[in-house]
Amino acid sequence: MTLRPFEDLRAVPGSVEGRQAQGRPLRDVIIVGAGPAGLATAIAASRNALDYQVIEKGALVNSLLHYPTGMVFFTTPELMEIGDVPFVSPYDKPTRLEALRYYRRVSDLFKLDIVFDEAVTAITREPSVPDAAGSFVVDTQSTRGVRRALRSRTVVMATGAYDFPNECGVPGEGLPHVSHYYTQPHPFFRKRVIIVGGRNSAAEAALDLYRAGAQVTIVHRRPALGDSIKYWVKPDIENRIKEGTIAARFETRLVEIRPTTVVVERDGAREELPADAVFLLTGYRSDTTLLQSAGVALDPETSGPSFDPQTFETSVPGLYVAGAVVAGVRSGRIFIENGRFHGEQVIKAIHALMF
Repeated sequence: MTLRPFEDLRAVPGSVEGRQAQGRPLRDVIIVGAGPAGLATAIAASRNALDYQVIEKGALVNSLLHYPTGMVFFTTPELMEIGDVPFVSPYDKPTRLEALRYYRRVSDLFKLDIVFDEAVTAITREPSVPDAAGSFVVDTQSTRGVRRALRSRTVVMATGAYDFPNECGVPGEGLPHVSHYYTQPHPFFRKRVIIVGGRNSAAEAALDLYRAGAQVTIVHRRPALGDSIKYWVKPDIENRIKEGTIAARFETRLVEIRPTTVVVERDGAREELPADAVFLLTGYRSDTTLLQSAGVALDPETSGPSFDPQTFETSVPGLYVAGAVVAGVRSGRIFIENGRFHGEQVIKAIHALMF
């Protein structure tokens, strides 16, 4: 009888059964990240009868917790669906609150195996033990300091692109009144707020803060706001700037952040603006630290992982990527609506390898 890949060593000492008996199972797949792409990958793994577990360093769809509390998505509900589960909303564009509720429901419906508050600290490939095709050791640490070493035939990195903000690299960026994330307006009522950036997040935050009684100034290095701003947001923010209720400094760069002011520069002339709070909304990028330490080659153009566009397998055999992490610094090209399909392709490739 011809044995299938990954089966030939299962009956010998140190095999899957032996490791499971010792409480150290060798899983088929470990998925890092419980965002929409990670959840879609887990659903596909479950449907293909693969032994999987999702490891999440924070909460379910943790990146959505960084979004503004009143955020409305650009896309329609059906384009955010995973696992063929309908996303029902009374609105054309779903809200952040609806999305959180939807992904909780999906996770419960499929009884997804997810471990929360546990960060992956290292991924190491073992070339030949316990399977001839190799396996991975995934080291983790929980928020309470508990460490584990997990083993899996394959690993899927679905860590998103919202954990590392694009820093401005100016003095004062680490001051306590400075943030790279905006969530809600109320704490800034009657305060002077500087927003650095000129795309969706900056425009929406500016409008939200303005309507909550903040005095808002946008600082943007380009001559105008970005063309990619949501079609219902762009005329609103442009009209507020035109009427002067939201101030704007275009073709202006941030030079320094001080405890009560910011220093900006335009055409060689510097200006000091009062600031009670500063939001640096200049975009985000994926974290490639784990991928690099695991030996994954990076794409010189995107600074993201090199991978096979059909299977999403990286340069390290058995290590895959899914979702926004594939895009590197071009994270704006991968959204929930297209990244949610990566998991199905990944699991298809893994299943074909095993069976």
